[in-house]
Amino acid sequence: MFLVLARCLVVLSLLWCSTQAIAQELPLGAGDVIRVQVFGNPDLTLEARVSETGSISYPLLGEFRLAGMSTSAAAKAIANALEKGAYVRRPQVTVSMVQIQSRQVSVLGAVLRPGRYPLETHRTLIDMLAVAGGISAEGTDNVQLLRLSGGETTKRTIDLSRMVSSGSLDVNPEILPGDVIYVGRADKFYIYGEVQRPGAYRLERNMTVIQALSTGGGLTPRGTERGIRIKRRGEDGQLRTLKVSQDTLVRPDDVVEIKESLF
Repeated sequence: MFLVLARCLVVLSLLWCSTQAIAQELPLGAGDVIRVQVFGNPDLTLEARVSETGSISYPLLGEFRLAGMSTSAAAKAIANALEKGAYVRRPQVTVSMVQIQSRQVSVLGAVLRPGRYPLETHRTLIDMLAVAGGISAEGTDNVQLLRLSGGETTKRTIDLSRMVSSGSLDVNPEILPGDVIYVGRADKFYIYGEVQRPGAYRLERNMTVIQALSTGGGLTPRGTERGIRIKRRGEDGQLRTLKVSQDTLVRPDDVVEIKESLF
């Protein structure tokens, strides 16, 4: 048991180090917080947030532009500037990422932990949903991906259920900084009357009336499968009562009524 735990810790440590290494090579952008250290010169060590103009205010150098540079490139640029200005002889500079803000992804809606997450490495839609804790019990399988490109917002719908069942992970898109992932709530239907558990339930794909009845716990001793009706709102907004069979497909917001047996 101890060996298994030790191996797990080693694997997790390697994964963390790998992620940190990748994060250090990401291009710096507005909002990112970095730590600059100069060996042997504690007065030149500081944490700074990259401004909207892509710069930090650094001792001796003033406003210093770093946007678009990796942390290693930023360290080299600061070292060159310190040496060129004769402030430090052969400076040894390190720049590390403290907080990533310029590469954020929003995961919203029916997920367990909605919020904004840093994009520290290459991530797919499935990866980001996992980071947000996964889809909640009320979430739909159709996920919306909103992306700003060329000044216009595009929206793409990904059917997770179909993607997983078909094994077509090639439609699992890579997520880019600024993307918004939205998981809506699943459609519901309502069932009442002579059923064991009347109420509102998640509408599964291609659900029939008999399946809806089963979801509601089945008939009470006084219920009957004859004369089942559905109250459904049409495109004109009017509510209509329809006589249906057991194989009729239930639609979103349908109200299924189970009658009492006369005998």
